[in-house]
Amino acid sequence: MAKSGKRPQTPKQRSIPAQSPASKPAEASKKNIHSSPIDYLARPAVTSAHDPLLFNVFWVVAALGLGFMLLLSLGSGINADDKFQVDYSEKLVSYYATGGRDTTALNIPEGNMHLYGGFFEVISGAANHALGLKPEHLKYHQLRHAFSAMLGWAAIVCAALFARLIAGWQAGILTLLIMLFSPRFVGDSMMNPKDIPFAAGYMMAIYNMARLLDDMPRPRWWNIIGLVAGLGIALALRAGGLLPFAMLFLFAGLHFIMKNGLLSAFSNTKLLGRYALVILGTAFAGYVFALAFWPYAMQAPLKNPFIALSKFAELEVKIRVLFGGENVMSDKTPWHYPISWIANTIPLAALAGFAGAMVLLPRLYKKYNPLWITLALFAAIFPVFYVIYKDSVIHDGWRHLTFAYPTLAVLAALFWHEIVQGFSGKKALQYATYGAFALLMADAAAFIIAHPKYPYVYFNPVAGGVKGAYGQYETDYWGVSVRQGLEWLEKEKVIYPGMSDTVTIATNMYYSAKQLAAKYGDHVVVKYLKWEKRCDLPWDYALYPTRFIDGATLQKGLWPPDNAVHTVKAGGAPILAVLKNSNYACNEGMEASKRGDMPAAVAAFERATQTVPDDDIAWVNLAQAYLNNNQLEEGRAAAEKALEISPDDAQAGNLLGLYWLNKGDANQAKQQFEASIKRESNNPAAWYYLALIARSGGDNQTALNNLNKAIQMAPNFKPAYEMAAQIFEATGNTGAAQQYRAAMQQIR
Repeated sequence: MAKSGKRPQTPKQRSIPAQSPASKPAEASKKNIHSSPIDYLARPAVTSAHDPLLFNVFWVVAALGLGFMLLLSLGSGINADDKFQVDYSEKLVSYYATGGRDTTALNIPEGNMHLYGGFFEVISGAANHALGLKPEHLKYHQLRHAFSAMLGWAAIVCAALFARLIAGWQAGILTLLIMLFSPRFVGDSMMNPKDIPFAAGYMMAIYNMARLLDDMPRPRWWNIIGLVAGLGIALALRAGGLLPFAMLFLFAGLHFIMKNGLLSAFSNTKLLGRYALVILGTAFAGYVFALAFWPYAMQAPLKNPFIALSKFAELEVKIRVLFGGENVMSDKTPWHYPISWIANTIPLAALAGFAGAMVLLPRLYKKYNPLWITLALFAAIFPVFYVIYKDSVIHDGWRHLTFAYPTLAVLAALFWHEIVQGFSGKKALQYATYGAFALLMADAAAFIIAHPKYPYVYFNPVAGGVKGAYGQYETDYWGVSVRQGLEWLEKEKVIYPGMSDTVTIATNMYYSAKQLAAKYGDHVVVKYLKWEKRCDLPWDYALYPTRFIDGATLQKGLWPPDNAVHTVKAGGAPILAVLKNSNYACNEGMEASKRGDMPAAVAAFERATQTVPDDDIAWVNLAQAYLNNNQLEEGRAAAEKALEISPDDAQAGNLLGLYWLNKGDANQAKQQFEASIKRESNNPAAWYYLALIARSGGDNQTALNNLNKAIQMAPNFKPAYEMAAQIFEATGNTGAAQQYRAAMQQIR
């Protein structure tokens, strides 16, 4: 790509040397600014003449950025999604190593990974196997992270080269700086094997597409190869990679028509044939490239990629996310969810620059190749508005839209570049502009430097930084800080090489903790326990990030709990807590409850709440034990205490409803269960008890409706099937009753 800066300028090319702030357009350039669209699209609006100084600055910054990103990648924790990614990688390597005889990669129900292309997993997996590395080795994951960092860097460089193609080397350098100091993008580049490689393919396709079309009808082989690779990599990662193919056909058609005489261009069959040969040939080669890394697509090349594209809408995972201070399901987020996330997490220079570019659009369209301005706008804006239009399920911030960010950065860089150019000949104002740019980038740059192991949790000053976003938005949703939690345990000699004792660690980020602790063998036992289930099994220490913690609990400062012995922080806010289990009382209470020994359970849970007064789970289970032991008022008080600590705790809300049922106040119980559902819509127990209340009131239809909702949420909820069967039997519908009982019998 570096060669692109050395290409001699053609005689027809206009000369507006945007890379030199003090330079003034030549008279010939001024005349061409208002020429017809056909002449205007014939060449880029700026010279491609080689500027040794800016050329060298560009590539020195890019090279330093690569080294910086590779270094950061080695310190990153493991992405929670690697549970699926690594499994897919191993199966893909086996598929190719056995010549296709091992077909496990063709259908992977858990995570539906076969619907994703395998480019990253094949390349990284083959390299790891060649080096003899296995998933339980830290170096296995570091190599994957290094590959991700290189692809993130490729996306950054292609974005910068696209900006350079539009407006010159100075715009390219500004793009480099914005991207290299964007904590979210850089942080994802350290450990995100899905979104970052896809962004690299997307950006490679866009840059080489523009460069290839600029050189039509005789494009360079280098750009043809780059476009094939970009198209192929994007599709060889996810079915959404079909978008760059569609963009190629769209912008190639626009370029042909606008450059060569609008509709009259079609009379030039030789030129039309040349366009068709290059564009169709490149697209075909990119498609074949993708198929080579995607075994599932190989089975039916013209069918399966489109099946995968359609399946994603059906298979979207719905999880609980924190947004605007409320814990909601990811399919219930407001339409502005992605826009809010982007606005709160990109550097201020990028945010202000993008807004400024929208204001300066008429100027940009007049001064530069309007087709490439349109391409940048389309590439940055269309994906965001498409997911809003389709009401797509997205979660984990805006990571699914990471690929759109580099072109947003290009537009932001064009704004800053234009401001500098507008002050041509006024050095003081130009320096002031550079100063403003640096000032607006300073917060993001400082965050990366201060938090090099997890910069992706960044929030900008609009959100009040991480402190301001704490309790409002998810922070370490991938749990990469688990590595720092384990490193603290190592520092404190809780776990260490050669240890003889056994330490049990609980966490809801099982995969990353398991792989990082694998070097200790059986001496470190990792157990998967959801945050709300942490009393179910005994453990010595626990590692929990803020993921899935109630927003209200975080906002009140009631997390981490009192048994936290260490916290990992970002921007002054805790993102992971290391907990110590001092007396195992909560687990003892659970065991007593399972045995039906309610007095022992009450005693154990009371001891647990005395040891850790802000342990909401201990209070919830104490409330349950009290109610089961017929200590109604104590049960109510314990449930209310749990709700003080965790206002969205559905189980505590349900227990208050049970309290009112036991007191014989059906109306108050109904209100409580309805309030509990508002806190947590996926609450089958609440729907079950609402059905019980409706049945008691003689409203069988409402009862059946509520039972069906409970069954839909919890297909293994036997009591709901039993009550439904009883209602149908009582009303004489034995056939329906038998169906519910038959379904209940199939539940293991």
